[in-house]
Amino acid sequence: MTAPLAAIAKAMVAPGRGILAADESPRTIELRFGAVGIASTPETRRDYRELLFRATEPMSKYISAVILFDETIRQKAADGTPLVTLIERTGSLPGIKADIGMKPLAFCPGEVVTEGLDGLPERLSEYRALGARFAKWRAIVSVGPGLPTMTAIGANAHALARYAAIAQTAGLVPIIEPEVLMEGDHEIDRCAEVTEAFLVRVYHELAEARVVLEATVLKPNMVVPGTRGPAATPAEVAITTLRVLRKTVPEAVPGIAFLSGGQSDEDATLRLDAMNDLGSAPWRLTFSFSRALLLAPLKVWAGRPENIAAAQRAFAERAQRNALASEGRLGAWTQVAATS
Repeated sequence: MTAPLAAIAKAMVAPGRGILAADESPRTIELRFGAVGIASTPETRRDYRELLFRATEPMSKYISAVILFDETIRQKAADGTPLVTLIERTGSLPGIKADIGMKPLAFCPGEVVTEGLDGLPERLSEYRALGARFAKWRAIVSVGPGLPTMTAIGANAHALARYAAIAQTAGLVPIIEPEVLMEGDHEIDRCAEVTEAFLVRVYHELAEARVVLEATVLKPNMVVPGTRGPAATPAEVAITTLRVLRKTVPEAVPGIAFLSGGQSDEDATLRLDAMNDLGSAPWRLTFSFSRALLLAPLKVWAGRPENIAAAQRAFAERAQRNALASEGRLGAWTQVAATS
């Protein structure tokens, strides 16, 4: 069972390609649409995803997989073609957000735990029938006075492991997303400390749950300072992040697809490029971005049909830059582009 899943996991982190996170929650996409004057309706959300999935060049060249929301995996394009089919036609793999969000963690003020384990086998079986080939589960911890507690780290790591085992049993590759949030005034070293503790516990729980690591993809935060903390250069982020990952992530994991949450588009790209420029990592290092890929085309599109082609070009530009960064080639490409 796990050999086909390991092949899918390897394809998800293929060289020069990354994962498009198109699984924004209704609240998130409402905020993003509202910022550019678009009403968030099932039709506008479908139109937006359709213009991305019909952007054949970036989808086929730079995007290995697409994470979908429950609504999106069930939607059809304006001509009746399932959105999943549009993704598959480009050679990308469709997947699904499996968790159902966060709830307050009892007796741990200010902390949350991700929910969705109840009924998960049945949901994943349905998603696989709809075309999903992988799933994703996000778990978060916050940095602050007394935070995170080991209770929150343990509860979220345990849920991640149970989800991953259920996903593999259902025939889906699990993306494992333990995220240390950027909010706060902490320095990069504090983020490193928390990220290391979270990852150590996650991989302990995965071992306890007998999850096959070769058939997983890790989606962690980059190790960065808090949004109100001291700034760090791309090189500092790269060095610190790789130091933490080398201490915590087994080499059996085929690839690490970083999230971009809280970072600017360009910061996420430059930091990814710096990590790959360092070389010698035992895993493929790529991206699983939402905002850092999608904000630019969303602004260009603005809900207007006449802007679709221009929005697709903006998407192609962002996808190409991140694909180059996933191979540590962004700097060389930028220099060539500047002199051509």
